[in-house]
Amino acid sequence: MQMFPLVAKGAMVRRRSKILVGPVDLTLGGQGTSIVIGPNGAGKTTLLKMLHGIVRMNGGSLDWACPLEEAQKHQAFVFQTPVMMRRSVIENIAYPLRLTGIARKEARARAADWACRVGLGAILERQATMLSGGERQKLALARALVREPQVLFLDEPCAALDGRATREIEDILAHASESGTRLVMSTHNMGQARRLADEVIFVLQGRIHEFSPAKDFFAGPETSQGRAFLNGDIVE
Repeated sequence: MQMFPLVAKGAMVRRRSKILVGPVDLTLGGQGTSIVIGPNGAGKTTLLKMLHGIVRMNGGSLDWACPLEEAQKHQAFVFQTPVMMRRSVIENIAYPLRLTGIARKEARARAADWACRVGLGAILERQATMLSGGERQKLALARALVREPQVLFLDEPCAALDGRATREIEDILAHASESGTRLVMSTHNMGQARRLADEVIFVLQGRIHEFSPAKDFFAGPETSQGRAFLNGDIVE
């Protein structure tokens, strides 16, 4: 099934009288990693949620290359602070598979495999609520990737992690991308953006201010705001 391109036309999210995001015109292809950057409060998280379909749009359109119901089955979202169910590591990872009707034995086998891939294989039966921040984020990634989504949205998944945990998460994401999962991820870490991005979406005041290949953006943004942000200056 072909999900891409994803095309947004005049897409907008408004809360009361305030526009949080939009209007957005954007076309995403089906390969690589898109990194969403911008100042705090620029609308990065809302943009990701809008593209994923978990916030209601107040205007415009958002169209996948397949029926929406099919698109929803083949995507996942990892939040900055993942929610841990009061279950073991393996049961947390197996949960999305069980929701789709997969038998418990098979679901647990696939969950164990993914736990090993992300470095949690030694703690399968540990309660998820007892994990460290880095372990929780690895679990969240495994829980998202166990369904083999075609696209994965991530909202600053390394924001609260130390260097070692960040490197481990980046390795998992790089492998997922190489395996064909489309990544759309926000980050405030410009080093991380440079390491992971194939293309950059620079968001400012709820609008997409620049959208370009990563090598072009980091070589020299087209706008003064983009250049200022890349230099570490305050951009409003």
